[in-house]
Amino acid sequence: MHIEPGIVDGVKIALSYGTGAAAGAYGLKLAYETVKERGLGSLAVRSVAATAAVFTFFQVLPHFPVGVSEVHFILGSTLFLILGAAPAAFGLALGLLLQGLMLAPFDLPQYGVNLTTLLVPLFALQALANRIIAPGTAYVNLKYSQTLALSTAYQGGVVAWVAFWAFYGQGFAAWEAVATFGGAYMMVVLIEPLVDLAVLAAAKTLKGLDGSSLVTARLFRTA
Repeated sequence: MHIEPGIVDGVKIALSYGTGAAAGAYGLKLAYETVKERGLGSLAVRSVAATAAVFTFFQVLPHFPVGVSEVHFILGSTLFLILGAAPAAFGLALGLLLQGLMLAPFDLPQYGVNLTTLLVPLFALQALANRIIAPGTAYVNLKYSQTLALSTAYQGGVVAWVAFWAFYGQGFAAWEAVATFGGAYMMVVLIEPLVDLAVLAAAKTLKGLDGSSLVTARLFRTA
């Protein structure tokens, strides 16, 4: 997943170092809270799983350049619902980094840009989940409307950040490319809630995972 090289460059890219660092710091805060709740081992296992999943999503699932960036099935809401916020954040950050180091070194200068674009919508998704999912509801029992809201929030956040970086780097001359990218992402918004429901339905049949360190406790249990 990347915004096209050259969209944000020169001194302007310094802003991404700050936003990326802030997003990373918040991710570490979530990690600390997760370790207190479930232990370091659980966080590590789920983070490794998230990293492998993100790398697979980026490289194996359909993806194509559109306008100022690429359209990907990032499945951020799926990662959140199955693994939790902190492991999902680690997976997105490390999966993105591995992609850059191993396959797309030309993306590394934009790492702060792309990290911000992936993580900040995840944190917004977490905040929305706390508002629209009742404390007595396990994630496996979510309705389509709830998964749609979560997926739309995440994907909408990705599009919004891509638009911000494009306008910040290129000015309003980038509006057409941004509009093209946003329109193409509607396909992702339509498909991802169905993926979430399918994964949650599959998880519901795997009662052996209840209490497991491999998934977030909220997947089966109420809070």
